[in-house]
Amino acid sequence: MSGAGSRPDSTDYREIFLSDRPLIDTRAPLEFNKGSFPCATSLPLMTDAERQKVGTCFKQQGQDAAIKLGHQLVSGAIKEERVNAWAEFARKHPEGYLFCFRGGLRSQISQQWLHEAGVDYPRIQGGYKAMRTFLLNEIESAVSECQFTLVGGMTGTGKTEVLNVLANAVDLEKHANHRGSTFGKRATPQPSQIGFENALAIDFLKRRAAAQHHFVLEDESRLIGRCSVPFSLHQQMRSYPLVWLDDAFENRVERILGDYVIDLCAEFISEHGTEQGPEIFATSLKQNLSNITKRLGGERYRQLAAMMDQALEQQLATGNVERHRDWISSLLQEYYDPMYDYQIEKNAERIIFRGKQQEVVEYLREQAPA
Repeated sequence: MSGAGSRPDSTDYREIFLSDRPLIDTRAPLEFNKGSFPCATSLPLMTDAERQKVGTCFKQQGQDAAIKLGHQLVSGAIKEERVNAWAEFARKHPEGYLFCFRGGLRSQISQQWLHEAGVDYPRIQGGYKAMRTFLLNEIESAVSECQFTLVGGMTGTGKTEVLNVLANAVDLEKHANHRGSTFGKRATPQPSQIGFENALAIDFLKRRAAAQHHFVLEDESRLIGRCSVPFSLHQQMRSYPLVWLDDAFENRVERILGDYVIDLCAEFISEHGTEQGPEIFATSLKQNLSNITKRLGGERYRQLAAMMDQALEQQLATGNVERHRDWISSLLQEYYDPMYDYQIEKNAERIIFRGKQQEVVEYLREQAPA
């Protein structure tokens, strides 16, 4: 329901996402944590435990009994606290909406309680499920209707730097909060798979609304950390034209040192403080190397691990990162570069341009429609 003079309930999902409408997600915390939308705030009608009790009651005694139990569980001071939280959000974000899973009972109850508290706030009809379907369809239509060019290159050539200066680049790794490689884990957690897909879909939606229909992506594996590139997109990525980025070996070592050691250690310090941050960073770096023990082989892993241990010991004691260049150089020469040599050979017919960073940027800008 909507009160007189209030904004109506909506099914205009496109406008909601294009305008970054603030959203109250009234689903339970467990549902929210599995995935929601970038502009959504979790203000649940019921806790996970309350929802579980109501669900059990519904299965055993039917809807009326479940609704009655729900009102018993969320009553008095508990109800007042939740309504106050919704009302505060509504006052701060008068342009927003509330939603539940299907736009049904939970959002209707929340809306009714708000109305009784003197606040009229619209809900999204169809709820989370309809919005999620809309976004998945947006990814599919982007894949089928738009042009894509991939940027490839050996580890450390600066592919992300190229994306950062292109207006039509979509950064999959940024959406996944992961650098894509074995050593790509950041100091902060990755989004859920659903959260990753939703943010990517909204990115496509906004760009296409701004008349962009040719996108540049980094050539990625199916998995970016634990986030999986949408199946249809990754299937098509195998056939998209490829621009190959080259750089000198020394530059690549320096870039990896900056990204994966200096900057990443600073991230961990920012998240965990100067006492714990460096140690957590060191543990994470060693774990990343350990994760590829089988692919490296036992002896090569032991050599690299020893070099890394020495580098970390020096870094943690003095702040000096010089020794990290040893394991980085060996890892590139003995592990990453042979894999990329194979990739270049396998994908030679797809490579439409090859050059250094500025040459690649200029080429890609020329390819983009005006």
